[in-house]
Amino acid sequence: MKPIVESFYDPATFTVSHLVYDQSGGDAVIIDPVLDYDPKAARTSTVNVDRMIARVRELNLSLAWILETHAHADHLSAAVWLRDQLGGKIAIGRGIERVQKIFKPIFGMEPEFATDGSQFDALLADGQSLVVGRLIVQIIAVPGHTPADVAYLIGDALFLGDTLFMPDVGSARCDFPGGSAAALYDSVQKIYTLPETTRTFACHDYQPPTRSEPAWESTLAEQKKNNIHLNEMVSRADFIALREARDATLAMPVLIMPAIQINVRAGHLPPAEADGRQYLKLPLNTL
Repeated sequence: MKPIVESFYDPATFTVSHLVYDQSGGDAVIIDPVLDYDPKAARTSTVNVDRMIARVRELNLSLAWILETHAHADHLSAAVWLRDQLGGKIAIGRGIERVQKIFKPIFGMEPEFATDGSQFDALLADGQSLVVGRLIVQIIAVPGHTPADVAYLIGDALFLGDTLFMPDVGSARCDFPGGSAAALYDSVQKIYTLPETTRTFACHDYQPPTRSEPAWESTLAEQKKNNIHLNEMVSRADFIALREARDATLAMPVLIMPAIQINVRAGHLPPAEADGRQYLKLPLNTL
C-alpha cells in the first residue's frame, strides 16, 4: 500500500526526518530523528523531535521502529529519546559494526564500548523486510557515503538517507573513513533499477541558490534524468573522479565530533565518568 509520509525539516542541520504510517490510529516508523545540539554550550535539547512526538500522539499512532539510515556526521540522533517517549525499536544497517570499529580508536572510546552493534535493538541486512501494520519496510544496503548506509523502501516511497539528495544538489560525500565513491556509484545503480515512479525522500537538503525553498521529495525518474552528479548518463569512472575531486574541497561537518560519538551509540550519551559527568572527546589533528 502507499504509505503516508510527513517530513520535518531542521534548518540548523539541514536534516529532514520522516514520519511514515499506514493510517491514523495505525502503525508508524520514524526515520533519522534529530536531537538538537548547541555546540557552544555542549547542550542537548529536544525541540525538533518533540514536534514529531506531538504529531504521533495527535494521530494516535503506534511507533514500531526508529530507523537510522546510517551513523550521521552532521546531526545527533534522537532515537533513544524517541524510544523513551513512544516505545518502538531502534535499528540501523548491519554495517554499523565496521563503523564502530573505525571510530572507537579515533575517539578514544571506553574499552567497554562494544563494536558489535549491540547498542541498537536490531541490525538490518540487505534484502530483509519489516512488517509494520499494513506496511512492508524493505532494507536496501547502499554503502558508499559510509559502509553502513541503508535505504528504506516502504511501498512506493524510498528513503535515501545520504545516498542521493535532491537532483539539483547531487550525491553524498564519500571521504569519511570507510567511504567509497565507487561503492556509492554501484549503490545508486541498484536503486535505479526500481520503478521510475518511486517517490524518493532525502534526509538532507543543502538548498542551492537557484531554489527558494528547501525540498526533499523527488522521483527516481527525476533523479535518473537530472541528478547533477549521478544521472543515468554519468559513467562510473567519471563519477568517481567528480566525487573525489569535490570531496577534497569540503570541510568537515560542523557537528561531526559530537555526532559520530553519539550516533554509533544508537543515540545514547556516553557513560558518566567518576565525577558523574558525561564527556565527548575532540581528537586533535585526526579528521
